[in-house]
Amino acid sequence: MNTSITEIKTNLLSGLTVALAMVPEAIAFALIAQVSPLTGLYAAILVCLITSVFGGRPGMISGATGALAVVMVALVVEHGVDYLFATVVLMGLLQVLFALLRLGKFIRMVPYPVMLGFVNGLAIVIFLAQFGHFKELGEDGIQHWMMGFPLYIMLFLTALTVALIYLFPLITKAVPSSLAAIIVVSSVVAFFGLDTKTVGDLGSIAGGIPQFNIPQIDYNFATLRVIFPYAFLLACIGLIESLLTLNLIDDMTDTRGRPNKESMAQGVANIVTGFFGGMGGCAMIGQSMININNGALKRLSGIATAIFLACFVLFLSQWIELIPLAALIGVMFVVAEKTFEWGTLRLFGKVPREDIFVGLLVGGVTIIADLAVAVILGVIVSALVFAWNHAKKIEVSTKTDKQGFKTYYLNGTLFFASAKNFHELFEVRKDPKDVVIDFKESRVADHSAIMAIDNLAAKYKAAGKKLHLVHLSPDCIDILETAKDMVEINRIEDPRYHIADDKIS
Repeated sequence: MNTSITEIKTNLLSGLTVALAMVPEAIAFALIAQVSPLTGLYAAILVCLITSVFGGRPGMISGATGALAVVMVALVVEHGVDYLFATVVLMGLLQVLFALLRLGKFIRMVPYPVMLGFVNGLAIVIFLAQFGHFKELGEDGIQHWMMGFPLYIMLFLTALTVALIYLFPLITKAVPSSLAAIIVVSSVVAFFGLDTKTVGDLGSIAGGIPQFNIPQIDYNFATLRVIFPYAFLLACIGLIESLLTLNLIDDMTDTRGRPNKESMAQGVANIVTGFFGGMGGCAMIGQSMININNGALKRLSGIATAIFLACFVLFLSQWIELIPLAALIGVMFVVAEKTFEWGTLRLFGKVPREDIFVGLLVGGVTIIADLAVAVILGVIVSALVFAWNHAKKIEVSTKTDKQGFKTYYLNGTLFFASAKNFHELFEVRKDPKDVVIDFKESRVADHSAIMAIDNLAAKYKAAGKKLHLVHLSPDCIDILETAKDMVEINRIEDPRYHIADDKIS
């Protein structure tokens, strides 16, 4: 019973901490997308609540994110906010379709170096994003870096917050150190009457209950042509960020989430959000790390986050707006530090250079461009590196018996990238009249491999020599054309596997 009460308290207090950290981010992302702060907050509340209740990864926090906001801004500027709401609904429908097709399993195709690059890139993005709060609007209407006493106050309060987060657990772990730091720093500002930037400086968070509203747009093919590209890109970015965050939490907690269930919940959440005036959302790695580091691994933490956010908007806006931004900046600095995989710095010289390159590439593209582009690029580069390395590993050993038969014992994977090297292994002109190619220690992977075997068979046939092919799978034999009559079948020893070819059903 005591364990249960402790667990409930941990999840509730963590939910409160995460909710406080989400407020400035939701407002900032809304301003990036050029919509009202409430549009970001409504998205945070609804997406967080629905994914926490129905999602596949308890403890993961979802809401409005910067990765989505930067894509939305062009749509809002050119067509207006109603087009954004319609796009968010379509985005959700695409994510539901993704879940129904059970495509979440393909997140396993993301290599570990890509995961490291994703995590480290986002940690740096979270860190750098906080420096925007150290700017203020000048008389010329342009953002300038803060100077003098206001800057020193912000830096002192931020440093105090970071110090409290690390030192408070030495005193007690009954309250999450991030929450304690926010309370202490807010109290210091109030007690000494310090003039510093607060949440309210970003915009008012006061509002009512979100109202159901059908986007006021023309429902025709022309509109679909406008919103579909944005919806598809947003759906991809949202699911990639969510499923990679899910994988990260799985690794940290030694548990296993359910990608397809999470995809379905993300889709439903975005559909609902679009109809209730929210800007849509996905998993938030920073807030999720706050939650996980607090030990909050239950659905209650996310539900509590959404409820606290709703209370802030409905009843407590005037108090929440007094929280100094420096306190929340300090929390996010610690999140960035704990998110970054510092162990990767020790990998230089210990793992293949290709893996180091992929990790740096994904991290760099995440910082300067876009998360989805970074991950897709990382997967493509990893696949090309894998193909290149395996293409070089195909080799043969030869043996000539007393009867004059020369046998090539093939070793390695025969596929599109190794097909050229495969041909170079054979000496058609110098070989005797009878040649055997043994595929027992090899694997024929795709149609390019089949064509390579056929072309080689044609060369031997043109040279007037007899080729014997042994230990090929039934699938290979079915597709072979020129070489089909050269296969010697052994029902007991022949391998059985499928090849990647559209002729095989």
